[in-house]
Amino acid sequence: MAYYETFVAPVRVEKLDEYFAISAQMVPIWKELGVISLLDARPDNAPTGKLTSFPQSVMCDDDEVPVFGFMVFRDRAHRDEVMEKAMERADMNALMMKAPLDGKRMIFGGFVAEIET
Repeated sequence: MAYYETFVAPVRVEKLDEYFAISAQMVPIWKELGVISLLDARPDNAPTGKLTSFPQSVMCDDDEVPVFGFMVFRDRAHRDEVMEKAMERADMNALMMKAPLDGKRMIFGGFVAEIET
């Protein structure tokens, strides 16, 4: 079954277009490295909750929203191989450093698919 790497990160509302422009520049690199598919999304219905929520998960300030993304890999070994290659690329590192998000508050993780249709 597939392996999914996912994240939620805070981005200032005024920087959303810049964030997605940089993310779009990363797409061909990720695809070249072997990512099967990827998604990067802005919130449409992600309100702040009373106990938990996407905005609270990354401690969004009033002028920030959580962006959500994931990448699909064949399996964990494939994910590890792609990520290692990505971290070695100067162009990818430069884009990651330009992305207007607070990486200290980003949450991420890898998940093995148990049910997939």
